[in-house]
This record gives sequence, structure tokens and C-alpha cells, in this order.
Amino acid sequence: MRMLSAAAVVMLLTAPAYAQTPNINLMPEVTSRSPEEKEADAIKEKAYKESLKKIPDAKTSSDPWGNVRSNDAPKAAAAPKKSKTGSSSQ
Repeated sequence: MRMLSAAAVVMLLTAPAYAQTPNINLMPEVTSRSPEEKEADAIKEKAYKESLKKIPDAKTSSDPWGNVRSNDAPKAAAAPKKSKTGSSSQ
């Protein structure tokens, strides 16, 4: 009788833990698409590609600071000459 009750207790304690494990199928069944689904996908893909062709190309730069900057590159200042000791000559 003790053995039966011990087995029942073990089963009752492990059942909730077993129920919480995720049901992951590592090798799902290969689902084949019906001809209607393939045709619907082809129509959707064609419509998507046609909609991409309708998007106009950006002809101007979208730089908001473009009119603030000058076209000339800033000139680098001449580096100060160093003396033999390595300090600047001021």
C-alpha cells in the first residue's frame, strides 16, 4: 500500500511539470500549397512589384542643412612650428 501511495504522490508532483513543457516540433510536416494558393501568391507578388515601380525616384537631396553649408571645404590652418624641445613657439 505504501508503494502505491508513493507512486501516486510522485505522479501527482510530476504531472504539472510535464504539462508546462513546450510542445516543440523540430521537424514540422512539409506543407504543400494548393494550385489556388500558388496562383494567389503569384498575383500578390506581381501586384507588389508593380507598386514598387510606381514609386518615384528621389531626384533632389533630402538634406535639410544643404542650403546652410557652403560648397567650399574648410581650409586647414597651418600647424604651428615646434622648437627642438617640442614646445610650441609662442
